[in-house]
Amino acid sequence: MDKRSLLGDLRARLDAEKRALDGILSRAKSTGMTTGQKALFDQHEREATALRERIDELDAQVRADDAAAPMALRYAPAARNNSGVSVSTGSAYVTREPAVYRRDSKEASWFLDAYAVSKNGDSAARERLQRNARQVDDIRRQEGRALSTTNGAGGEMVPPLWMETEWIRLARSKRVTADLAANEPLPAGTDSINLPKVATGTATGLQGTQNTAVTQVDMTTTAITANVLTLAGSQVISLQLAEQSPLNVDTIILGDLASDLATKVNAQVISGSGTGGNATGLLSLSGAGSVSWTGTDGATFQSAVLKAIGQVYTSIFDAPDSLVLSARRAVWLMAQKDSQGRPLLVPADNGPTNSMGVLAPLLATEGPIGRFCGLDVYIDGGVPTTLGAGSDEDRAFVLRSSELRLWESAPKFEVFPQTYAANLSLLARAYEYMAFTAGRYPGAVQVLSGAGFKASNTL
Repeated sequence: MDKRSLLGDLRARLDAEKRALDGILSRAKSTGMTTGQKALFDQHEREATALRERIDELDAQVRADDAAAPMALRYAPAARNNSGVSVSTGSAYVTREPAVYRRDSKEASWFLDAYAVSKNGDSAARERLQRNARQVDDIRRQEGRALSTTNGAGGEMVPPLWMETEWIRLARSKRVTADLAANEPLPAGTDSINLPKVATGTATGLQGTQNTAVTQVDMTTTAITANVLTLAGSQVISLQLAEQSPLNVDTIILGDLASDLATKVNAQVISGSGTGGNATGLLSLSGAGSVSWTGTDGATFQSAVLKAIGQVYTSIFDAPDSLVLSARRAVWLMAQKDSQGRPLLVPADNGPTNSMGVLAPLLATEGPIGRFCGLDVYIDGGVPTTLGAGSDEDRAFVLRSSELRLWESAPKFEVFPQTYAANLSLLARAYEYMAFTAGRYPGAVQVLSGAGFKASNTL
């Protein structure tokens, strides 16, 4: 890849990072930035900064090359092909350019240059590697015998390319439902959070005649408790791997642990059993509303969602704002049509009228993908798909998200050599504390379940 192509690739990657940052800021406007969003924002910001620095460096090189090109062309006595073999220009010949990497020279090393490019993006090393690639290509074309990448027939001359800077993270579901909750820092020095709650209230009434007793009903109170949980994980790595790898392996491992922490927090919010040290998640919440859906089409699903909306209003006298679906249910819903054969969810770009739902211009993994029955629709990969009698059902949630409460400490990431020194090993560790409750107003949570959610009723 030449410098201009590489520059275009880097700029495209920077644009992607900017879009990711803008998406996080947009989602954080209404409820503030959560701990998980802050960590994700910092990660994208670091990657964007590194890309900007590399773009500036490469752009300066391209401008310098462009400025030098006319002078080089004017005074060049002859041209040469990619491998340095002389070609006539009408007046002079260039003999042969020495090979970039030679056994009799220690001035350049293919392995050291490959390391320098992957570690620091060294531009001089990258240029030598590209020049060597052109020379090898010319030699292959000029050889009389057939060579290939098979060992014993030239394959040893083609080292495998490891693009360490493009290493691939493990795909994990995001903490979508957890980020819908009102998120606050976890107070220090406690193992539970208790919220006082009015169980039954006072009352007023008509005073039938003057100077007679007015209505008096005593208030009763209770409390909602959210226990503090610990989520943690670790990985032992060899010191050789940490020190000799061109990548920061400890950072990769800690980043993966951070991603899994986010997934596990979300799992507690949705599926926590409320026993054995687990939080009480939405599926285990006592007093949550329930709606059964046994249909197989969009119209019956719409009716179930509207029923759940009504039950939220009836229970807490306030409106829900969110519909959380598994990925398979959201995609199924996108494919549904009304009685006239029109899509139930219409792309917002079409300027729909009288539609029950619209899709956002771009699908999202952490923000709403559109609206349905007046609710923001979210796809959450953490919604189970193995529920029900046949262990093949998913679920849907209609929520007033502000009634969910999540407290989290800042995640801690540490690397220790202690106790592993005798083995030349390191321990990478990540952990955080959390507490969650949806028990303020359980009726603000409506769980949709039933045979309609079976795997057979999907695309």
